[in-house]
Amino acid sequence: MTLPTDVAAPFELDQFQKDARDVIDRGLSVLVSAPTGSGKTKVAEHAVQVALRAGRRVFYTTPIKALSNQKFHDLIEEHGKDAVGLLTGDTAINGDAPIVVMTTEVLRNMIYARSSALDSLDWVVLDEVHYLQDSARGSVWEEVIIHLPRHVRLVCLSATVSNADELGEWITSVRGPTEVVVETKRPVELDNWYLVADRLDDGLALIPTLSDGKPDRRGQQYDIDPRDRSRGGRRRYSTPGRVEVVELLAERAMLPAIFFIFSRAGCDEAVTSCTRAGLRYTTVEERDRIRKIAESHVEELTDEDLRVLDYGRWLESLERGIASHHAGLVPPFKEAVEQCFVEGLVRIVFATETLALGINMPARTVVIDKLTKFTGEGHEFLTPAQYTQLTGRAGRRGIDNHGNAIVLWSPFVTFEDVATLAASRSFRLTSSFRPTYNMAANLVRRYDAGEAHRLLGNSFAQYQADADVAREEHRIEMQVEKLERLEMDTACEHGDVRAYKTALDRERGVRTPGSGGSHIERALGSLRPGDILWLDGSGGHDRVVVLSVSNRKGGSVRVKVLNARRNVLQLGARDFDELPTVVAHIDLPVPFTPMKPKFQKAVSLELDRVVNSLSHGDEPRENRRDEDRSALERHPVHQCPDRDRHLRALRDVERVRREIDGLEKRIRSRTGSLVEHFDRILQMLEQWGYLDGWKLTERGEKLVRIYHESDLAIAEALDEHLFDDLSPSELAGLASSFVYESRASSPDLSPWFPSRDLSDRSDQLEDLTRTIARDELSLGISVTRAPDAGFFALAHAWAAGDDLDHLLGDDDMPGGDFVRTIKQLVDLLRQISETDAPCAQTASDAADALHRGVVAVSGRGRVGEDGADESADGVDDVAQVVPSEQL
Repeated sequence: MTLPTDVAAPFELDQFQKDARDVIDRGLSVLVSAPTGSGKTKVAEHAVQVALRAGRRVFYTTPIKALSNQKFHDLIEEHGKDAVGLLTGDTAINGDAPIVVMTTEVLRNMIYARSSALDSLDWVVLDEVHYLQDSARGSVWEEVIIHLPRHVRLVCLSATVSNADELGEWITSVRGPTEVVVETKRPVELDNWYLVADRLDDGLALIPTLSDGKPDRRGQQYDIDPRDRSRGGRRRYSTPGRVEVVELLAERAMLPAIFFIFSRAGCDEAVTSCTRAGLRYTTVEERDRIRKIAESHVEELTDEDLRVLDYGRWLESLERGIASHHAGLVPPFKEAVEQCFVEGLVRIVFATETLALGINMPARTVVIDKLTKFTGEGHEFLTPAQYTQLTGRAGRRGIDNHGNAIVLWSPFVTFEDVATLAASRSFRLTSSFRPTYNMAANLVRRYDAGEAHRLLGNSFAQYQADADVAREEHRIEMQVEKLERLEMDTACEHGDVRAYKTALDRERGVRTPGSGGSHIERALGSLRPGDILWLDGSGGHDRVVVLSVSNRKGGSVRVKVLNARRNVLQLGARDFDELPTVVAHIDLPVPFTPMKPKFQKAVSLELDRVVNSLSHGDEPRENRRDEDRSALERHPVHQCPDRDRHLRALRDVERVRREIDGLEKRIRSRTGSLVEHFDRILQMLEQWGYLDGWKLTERGEKLVRIYHESDLAIAEALDEHLFDDLSPSELAGLASSFVYESRASSPDLSPWFPSRDLSDRSDQLEDLTRTIARDELSLGISVTRAPDAGFFALAHAWAAGDDLDHLLGDDDMPGGDFVRTIKQLVDLLRQISETDAPCAQTASDAADALHRGVVAVSGRGRVGEDGADESADGVDDVAQVVPSEQL
C-alpha cells in the first residue's frame, strides 16, 4: 500500500512570536512558554540576528549534543560556516565565531572557568529551559542563569508550563527585567481518541475521548469490573493488536504516526510483527530514496560492523516505511529513521518516549500503547506534562487541520483516567536544584562564603520554597484565626470541657492523646514473659499470658500471648484501646516450647489458678468502668444543654491544632534547606581534605574539573593514584565503572579483568565509594552511586582496537547502549585529562583510542528542528568538557 507524500504550506509568524521578538528588540531578556511545534526557535533566531547586527556574540545552548549538532547545521545554512561554531566534548569547530552552539553543561563549565569567551557575549539562548526540573541535570540551567555575567541577556524557550510567570519573576529577580510570553494554543488542534478491541463486534472501536471538553459518555461501557481483572476466561474487550492499529490508521488516512511503546523490545517486536504481516507503505521510488538515505548515514561503517548491527533486517523494514526508534539503536540508524520520517518516507515509527523530548518529527497521529510505564522500581501513571509531551508531536503545521492522539484500551486503566489526562492543562515546573561537590568546589573557588550562600539563596528552588513558605504562613494565620473562634465555642459556664472530654473518652475506651500509639508501644515493650493481661473483645474479657516480646523495624512491638483456650496470638499496639495493665505474673515452664500442647496446657492451668485466686475476677476492670461512668455523670458539663456543640468545637480545635503543627513542620523543613544542604556538602569536603576552611586544597583543585554524578569518588580515585601507571586501554576499562550502569531489563555483564592488579584496583574503587557513602549517610547527603565494573571488558577491548564484531557478536549489549556508554567514557576521560593528575596524558590517549569506528561516526547526521538524543532510556552523552583553547 502506498500513500501520498504531504507538503507543508508556508505560514506567517504568530502573535506570540512577534511579541517575543519585540521584547528582544527592546534589549530585554524573554521567557517563551509555548506548545511543542509552535515555532519557539523563530524567537531564538531573531536574537541571533540582533547580536550579529550589533557586532556581538550569541551562544545557542541545547540540552544534548545531537541537538547541538542539528542547530549547528541549521545556523550554517542561514549564516554561513564562518559565522557559526560548535563546542562539544569531542568537537571544537570555529569556537571564536560570533554564533557558537554548545550544550548547556559546556556553557556552565565556561562560566566556572571564567572563560574570556564570555567577554563579548551579548545573548544566550537556553533551549528547553524546562529541563531545569530534570532530577539529574536540572541544576545546570539554574547555575547558568545565576552565574552568567549580568550584561548577558537570555532567550529562554520552554514547553508549556502553568507557572511560567513564576519562572519569569525568578529570572527577573536574579538577572534583571525579563518579560514572559505565553502561548497556550496548539498550532494544530488536537483530537483525543480511545481505541478498544471488541471481540463480539470482531473489530476495533474508535471513540472520542472528550466531548465538549468532558469525558465521552460511551467510554465507560468499556471499563471492566475491578473484580474481573484477575479472573480467567476471555473478556469481550481487549487491547488492540499493534498490526491491527497500524492497518486502521492507514485505512482512516491517519498516517504518518508515531506509536509510543515504553519498551525497546516492544518497539522492535512491533516492527517485526508489521513486517511479517506484509505491511508496506512505500513506492519503488520511495524505497530507492530510503536506501540512499540509509547508506549515506552508515557509509563510514565497515561491512562487518553492519553485519553485527543487523543492518540488513533493519533496512528491510525501513524500506517498507516502518521503523523503530530507541536508545538501543546506534545513532546512524536513528538519524536515518529521523530523516526518512521528516521526508515523509517512513509512515509508522514505534518509539520509546525519548522521541518526544525534542526531535522535530511531527506526525498526523500519535498512539500511546499504555498510560503506565516502568521506572526501574515500579509502574507509574503518566503525568499530564508527559502526556502533553508525547501528544505534542501530533499534527503537522501547514499540513494537517487536526492532529490525533490515540490511547489504547487497558484493563488496568479506566476510561475516566484517560479522559482526565487528556483534559488536564496544569503542568507546574518545579526546581530540582541541589548543590553537588563540584558545584561547591567551584563556588569556593570563585566567591567568599557570604556570596556563595547568597547565590544559593537566589536559586529557583529556594525561590519556590520561599513562596511555599509564604503561602503556608498565610494558611497558618487563617487557621489561627479559626482556632480563636473555635476556642470561644468550647467555653462552657458549667465547667471545663477539656476535662469532661477526657473523662468521656476514658469511659468510651477511646485513646486520648496521652495514651496514643507511641505510649502503648512503650508499654508493650516493657512487658515480660509470664505477665498476665486482661483483653477486652466483642465477646467480653479474655485473660492472656505473655510468652515473648519482640521489637520490629520502625519501632513497632509485637507480643506473643497464650489465652485460656490455649490459642497463641500475636498482638500489637492497634489491638489495645488503652495502656495494657499487668494484673499478675507467673513463671513459665522449662523448657520453653510454646507451640507444644504440653507446654500450653501447663501454662493455661497456671493461668486459671492465678486468675481464680484474684478477688472478684474481672471486677477491677468493671469497677473502673462503673467509676468512670459515675464520674462522667457527676461532671458539671454533663448537664450543659450546649454540651454537644462544645464537644464538636473542641474536636475541631484539636484538628486545627494538628494542621497548624503540620504546616509549621513543613515550613521548618523548607526554610534554608538548600543552604543547610550546601553546608553539609562543605563539611563532607572538609572531612575528606578538599577544603581547608574556605579554601580549596590541592585535591579540591582537581575536583573543580570533574563534572560527573560521582565527582567526589572520581577525584578521590585520582588522589589515591588508582588510575596511575596504567595503559590507555586499562584506564578506559577501570574508569568505565563510573559511567556504566546495568539495565534492569538486560542481562548483567560479568566483570572481567586482564590482571590481578586491575581487579584489586576495582575492589579499591568499590571500597572507596562505600566509605564515601557511609559518611554521606551520616551527614544526610544523597549517596554516591556504587561503581559498576560490568563494562570493563568492552571498554578495554575497544580502546585496544578490537572489532565491533568481537565485542557485540554475542548480543549481550545493544549497539546503541555500547556507543552511548563509550561516549560518556570519552567525556569523563577528557575531563580527567584536563586535571594535573599524573594519569592526565594517559586519559587523553584513552579517549582518542575510544573515539573511532561506530562511536566516531555517530551523531554527525542531521536530525530535526528541535533534535534530541535519547536520555530516558539511558543517560545521554552530554558534552561536559570545554576544549582548553576556549578557556
